[in-house]
Amino acid sequence: MVGPLDRKLIRDLWRMKGQAVAIAVVMALGVMMQVMMSGLVSSLDETRRGYYERYRLADIVAPVTRAPNHVLHQIAALPGVGAVEGRVSGAALIDLAGQAVPLQAQALSLPYEGDTALNAIRLEAGRLFERGRPDEAVLLDSFAAAHGLRPGDTLSATMNGALRAFRITGLARAPEFLYTAAPGEMVPDDSRFGVLWLSPATMEAAFDMDGAFNQALVGLARGAEEAPVIDAIDRLLDRYGATGAFGREDMFSNRFVSEEIDGLRDSARAIPPIFMAVAAFLLNIVIARMVQAEREEIGLLKAFGYRSGEIGLHYLKLVLAIALLGALLGCLLGVAAGRGMVGLYLQFFKFPFLVFRLEPAAFAIGIAVSVLAATAGGAIVLRRIFALDPAEAMRPPAPADYASAGRWRGLTAWLDQPSRMVLRRFTRTPFRMAGAIIGITCGMALSVGMITIHAGFAHAIELSFEVMDRSEAQVTFTHAVSDKVLFELKSHPGITRVEGRRDVPVILRNGRQSHRGSITALPHDPVLYRALTPGLAPIPMRDEGLVLSRALANKLDLAVGQSLTVEVREGAQPVLDLPVAAISDTVLGAPAYMALDGLNRALGEPGRVSGAALLLDEAEAGAVYVWLKDLPTVAGVSLKHEQRVAFEELMDQGAGWTRFIMSAIAFVITFGIVYNAARIALAERLRDLASLRVIGFSRGEAAYVLLGELGIVTLLALPLGAALGAGLSHLLAAAYSSEIYTIPVVFHATTFGSAALVVIGGALVSGLLVKRDVDRADLVTALKTRD
Repeated sequence: MVGPLDRKLIRDLWRMKGQAVAIAVVMALGVMMQVMMSGLVSSLDETRRGYYERYRLADIVAPVTRAPNHVLHQIAALPGVGAVEGRVSGAALIDLAGQAVPLQAQALSLPYEGDTALNAIRLEAGRLFERGRPDEAVLLDSFAAAHGLRPGDTLSATMNGALRAFRITGLARAPEFLYTAAPGEMVPDDSRFGVLWLSPATMEAAFDMDGAFNQALVGLARGAEEAPVIDAIDRLLDRYGATGAFGREDMFSNRFVSEEIDGLRDSARAIPPIFMAVAAFLLNIVIARMVQAEREEIGLLKAFGYRSGEIGLHYLKLVLAIALLGALLGCLLGVAAGRGMVGLYLQFFKFPFLVFRLEPAAFAIGIAVSVLAATAGGAIVLRRIFALDPAEAMRPPAPADYASAGRWRGLTAWLDQPSRMVLRRFTRTPFRMAGAIIGITCGMALSVGMITIHAGFAHAIELSFEVMDRSEAQVTFTHAVSDKVLFELKSHPGITRVEGRRDVPVILRNGRQSHRGSITALPHDPVLYRALTPGLAPIPMRDEGLVLSRALANKLDLAVGQSLTVEVREGAQPVLDLPVAAISDTVLGAPAYMALDGLNRALGEPGRVSGAALLLDEAEAGAVYVWLKDLPTVAGVSLKHEQRVAFEELMDQGAGWTRFIMSAIAFVITFGIVYNAARIALAERLRDLASLRVIGFSRGEAAYVLLGELGIVTLLALPLGAALGAGLSHLLAAAYSSEIYTIPVVFHATTFGSAALVVIGGALVSGLLVKRDVDRADLVTALKTRD
């Protein structure tokens, strides 16, 4: 049977249904973020692990210039090696009808069906090539989908300077190509980079590798450590032009998948707690004030013989009902949002499947935080009230000392009676007003933070493709060539400016910190592609020093003036000791720069370039692309506008897409905070407002007393929220940044103006809703003591 206290609980919940739903929604959104992001981390991590295991992704890749196949037996005999396979890898240019520029691709040898020990592929359509059919190929399915290619179609590819025609027999994906980007680029674009799997005989003939390989794939034995095996492989392959074996951590695709998962994990740790803390603070204030307002009812219940524990359980049920409603709703929304995000990640990463995995810990944390936050507010107040005798508890609280209100005497002389009442409220209840101000401040801070993040994403795109990179196209050569090619490019009609560069693969080391990447060598005073200071001033290149991006400097724990070790993984592979000459603010990747002449001199290869930045005459750009297709030394051409589109898609997928969800959540929470502040004020002052109506105040004047208070609270919270939001923006930017891109913190006057409009808009809507309740209030009922 339902007891009297339970019936009172139902009546209370119905009486405050609007406020209870608003609180529950605010709490639900925080729990939703926790469940969604934690589940996505678990789903991506487990799917990646299972995909790697099933298709036997190699633990170590060892590239060489050319090594005979019998060396594979020597690698297999090394301690810690469980499996080994050699393959031939090379660059290819795919020429498709309707494409202005040649499309870059990677060609790989693949053992015939049933012979693959490592790095197997997953056929999505068609079949593998057959023995004795050198013109058959398997194509990466994402590239095929981007160009409408299917099994049975043909394509032309230039490999090692020779044009060959292939018939597509199958479409496949592979664990080593979860994330694909053209060589020298970091932004994925399915339409501009493909993978061709060909028979061993076809690849050996194309790249002059008969009986040899240029990549060794190694699987570790159970329990083996990676570092000793890599050292042993490097010593064994050194005579064959080895450029350094590396593990999964440095594999291009896995590296960026790991970055995305780690970034999402960091976001899951940093962002949901911020939203949940705001929601918890709001719920704490609401419950504490509600219990304080029912002081007389608590005393009456004690007078009727109810024990403190029974009364406490009654209020505990009330707050638990609201908190659990929010937590359960948040869990359901988190699962729905997580399943929706899975579809985005399937487009972003080329998993064969991805199922949203529920993370029990996220449910437990969300529910626990909701319950603890709900009970905390009531517990503090109940403890103080339960210590009172029933007669004392039923007596109204001792009135505050209003003598301090005299400080407003000079100001209030110029105000009407309702305005004086609004102003005196701040003197008489300073702590309650401070609580309301803090609550709205948190809402303002959330709005500032999310608007700043959106501005940061837009600024990152503008900075990368308009300020740093002022070229229109980038040409990559098959190998480092003489810089005389720059004069050939400059003299061709349609090319108005050329700047050479050289990209050299390196390992950068500073003590225990290391980074496998490349050095981009530029002219001393580059114009088309530049490194910039935080003030966007170009940084001159140094002959004997590196310019590091801030992300790379932080990763290696380096500052200007310190030195680092540079292990070059090309040519003679010298080991250089170079100082850090400057730190640049970059957005895309973690690059390192140096003067072109200085790097060539350090390598003992003067006058060499591996690529060039171009400015083009728009009217003749098409003819330039056709001419570049036929140059045997050109490995690929990248157009900046295509890279920009790909980068925008990258930033709107995966973890970057969650900013849209959190922006909506921030708006809802901000409105919920303002609305609850207004509802709390109404609940506390309804009797006073009814008294004003009885003594002759109009509806507008009575509402003005309440809404004027809300207006002042809101205005006082705006500057505080702007300051708090500025700090919150740095936390959010750090959570969203990764090695793929860095989100700058950009403050504009419009940022704070837009956030203020969100808060003021929420206050106006909340005020209208509360005014409606004031106008509808039954004066007789409001003046009665509620039982």
